This record gives sequence, structure tokens and C-alpha cells, in this order.
Amino acid sequence: MGIFERYLTLWVALCILAGVMLGNLAPGLFGAVAELEFAHVNLVVALFIWVMIYPMMVQIDFSAVRDVGNKPKGLVLTLVINWLIKPFTMAALGWLFFRVLFADWVDPQSAGEYIAGMILLGVAPCTAMVFVWSQLTKGDPNYTLVQVSVNDIIMIFAFAPIAAFLLGVSDIHVPWETLLLSVVLYVVLPLGAGVWTRHRLERNGGGRRLETFLHTLKPWSILGLLATVVLLFGFQAQTILAQPQTIALIALPLLIQTYGIFILAYGLAYRLGLPHRVAAPACMIGTSNFFELAVAVAISLFGLHSGAALATVVGVLVEVPVMLSLVAFANRTRHWFP
Repeated sequence: MGIFERYLTLWVALCILAGVMLGNLAPGLFGAVAELEFAHVNLVVALFIWVMIYPMMVQIDFSAVRDVGNKPKGLVLTLVINWLIKPFTMAALGWLFFRVLFADWVDPQSAGEYIAGMILLGVAPCTAMVFVWSQLTKGDPNYTLVQVSVNDIIMIFAFAPIAAFLLGVSDIHVPWETLLLSVVLYVVLPLGAGVWTRHRLERNGGGRRLETFLHTLKPWSILGLLATVVLLFGFQAQTILAQPQTIALIALPLLIQTYGIFILAYGLAYRLGLPHRVAAPACMIGTSNFFELAVAVAISLFGLHSGAALATVVGVLVEVPVMLSLVAFANRTRHWFP
């Protein structure tokens, strides 16, 4: 792992601080960037997210899907957690905390937007960062590739319907056109570009050329992530400083969701007798979020300064340190598994 991946928590923390400082020192600049929209999609955010996602999509080899039948239990665990459990527990926790427990502290409109942001996080299982978590837990890279590939195929078709259903259940208006546009823009197109690029590189230069290309792209992916963090926290800077208690209110159910889903997935992996190199990445995929997609969709649906966008940004704040703590736990409990 390079210096960027090794000290990712530090870089993310510094970018959060930089975003908050710059957002308060130069609010006009961030306001001007916020106005660069087309069809409710911020063009600068879209550019940074593409820079971040595209290298990850090139790594995905859909030919690996043919090997799914050899070890189906780990894949089944991932898919059950991602699509049958996690979105609904996130929606339930959002409703419990912001409609019941925090009802006296948060106005109804803001509560609805915070719930929407949490739902978008819950419906967007991890695609990109999972390769980092898998590597840190010494996961089987080929099996992780299969899990991510199948997950991405399902996400293309399932993200919008599940998100729309849960947002509708939460009494939030769902602009279907914007939601579908976001799925196409942030999942279908970069995934298609990644598959096409990989095919061309493998056909013209083989594995060595692909490896060289991925090595060249890797810093750009991390830079895209860090630039996105700076921009997102810059947009929310004044809210963060004016309402620090709101950050804590949003972070609490997100923490409960993350640790709760991991405990459930890890326990099921243990009961299924999965080897650790399959169990750890499977649980990491189910626990972490594709926050890049969630942030982009929240901004597209509700606006840059909405409570939904803030909730997804808090998801970024929570995810990296929490996932690293789970990586450490998974590594310490390796002996529990075959």
C-alpha cells in the first residue's frame, strides 16, 4: 500500500478541517461552485466523484463472476446483508431516532432530510473502498472481486427502486427522474467505462499493461476522494460550526448501524464456517457504504445545503475511522475462522 492508503484516516481528517476552514473563509467561492449545476447535478462534484470512482471500476473483472458457484456462501452472505437487511435497518434507525428519540430537538422537515440521507447511505453498499478493506484484512482478492462485481450488477437495477420505496415510506417526495439520472451517472456510466477500458487494455497489452495503467490511476482516485471531502465539508462548513450538535445526532444512529451490521454479518460468517479471507471482506462490503454515490444522489435530489446532503457527509466522517477499527478487530479475531 502506498502512503496515501496507509495514512488515509489522516488525509481525510486534514481535508475535513480544510473544507470547514475554507468554507467559512470563502463562502462565496463555494457558493459559486454550488451553482454549477445541470439537471440538479453539481458538475464539480460529479467530476471529482468520477475521478475517484473510475479507477476502482477498471479493477472490476466481470469474467470472475463465472467462478461464483465454487464458493457461494460468502457471496450469499454479502447479498443478503446488502439488499435484504441493511437498507431497512438504516431506514428504521433513522425513523426511530429522528421521528421519536430526537423529535423534540429537530424540526420535522430537517428530520425528514436526515432520514433521507441515512436511507441513501444504507441503499448504497460499498464498491470502491472495499478493495482497501479487503487488502488490510488479507482477504482473498479474487473472491472480493467476484463479490464487488455481482454487487455492482445488482446495484444498477436495485438501488433506485429500493431508495424510492424507502424514501416514499418515509413520506419524502421522490423525484424519479433525478434518482435514475444519478444511478446512470454515478454507477452505470463509470462502470461501463471501466469495463471497456479494462477490455481494451487486456486485449492490446495483457495483464502487465493493465497493471501499469491501474498503478498510474491510483493516486488520482485518492485525490478525487480527498477533493470531494474538501468540497463537501466546504459546502456544509457554516452548518457544521453553527450546529455541531446536529453532527453528533446524525453520527449516533450511523455508528449503531455500522457496528450492528458488522456484528450480525460477522456472526453469520462464523456460523457458516467461512474462511477468514472470505468472511472479512464479505462483512466489510456489507458494513461500509458507497458514500460517493449516496452523497451525489443526496445533492441531486435535495440540494447541496440540505439535511440529506449533510447526513451523507457525516457518513464520510464516520466511515473511515469506524471501518479501520473493524479491520483491526477482524485481524485480531482471525483465529476464530477456518
